[in-house]
Amino acid sequence: MCVDFNSSSPTVIHVIPQGSAVGGVTSLGDDVFVLRGNIQRKIEVYDTDTFTLQRHITVPRLSIRSFGLAACPHNNRLYASDYDNDSVHRVELSGSNAVMKWSVGRCPVGLSVNSEHNLLVVSRDESKLQIFTTDGTLLQNIQLQADIEYPWHAVQLPTGQFLVSHRGSLHGVSLVGAKGAVVRSYGGQKGSQLTQMNGPAGLAADREGRFLVADQKNRLLVIDQSLSSAHEMSVCVDGGLKGPYCLWYDQSCRRLYIGEWSGRVIVIDNLKDFTATQVSA
Repeated sequence: MCVDFNSSSPTVIHVIPQGSAVGGVTSLGDDVFVLRGNIQRKIEVYDTDTFTLQRHITVPRLSIRSFGLAACPHNNRLYASDYDNDSVHRVELSGSNAVMKWSVGRCPVGLSVNSEHNLLVVSRDESKLQIFTTDGTLLQNIQLQADIEYPWHAVQLPTGQFLVSHRGSLHGVSLVGAKGAVVRSYGGQKGSQLTQMNGPAGLAADREGRFLVADQKNRLLVIDQSLSSAHEMSVCVDGGLKGPYCLWYDQSCRRLYIGEWSGRVIVIDNLKDFTATQVSA
């Protein structure tokens, strides 16, 4: 169910309780999918209206360390990254839940689907981006500039460029060209100031080109399109944010999902864009 647009401000409408660390969250139709670090090799499926657990999708041989999840409405498929096995698992959502997998670069983390319905995979240990068709055919292999040491998540922009979160000697987000060169960046040395980040991970973009970054030091940062300024989006939730890691923003429903390393999933409604500085309880 989508948000009631008569509501005037963004609001936390639900918190899926703590479990194992959330490695990925996304939604498609009436389902919310949650990927956790556990030994069960299962993806949780919740109802988008009641947020009750509906079922599990079993993904054979999925490793405990899985740090990326994405859904494609065009192909009606779900993708999960497999950090330890250097692969991506694809799940058919047409009813069969059939699973296939293919090999990718070393230690894949963040996943996203671009406007052409292809899968964008971040290889942490090879510091590169890979774009695959839904059947696992490699279309592009983009080696990132050397100072992006540990990329974590990437989204492809309408310009064809990429926004990449990364950590290592530099913690930040970078706008990257089609050949992997950095155009401009926000961040630098690890820290907690507004101009710094500490473990940037999940990314999301609104219609105006603003970027939301899950900074694992318990905050969300909104960065403008030019990557020149930022503000913090405060979320009023019990105990405050606890290691925000992955993000999924459903623009059509104005709904944001925040998956935390603590194991919660926070659901925010009526978030029409990322100009908000505070989200109420």
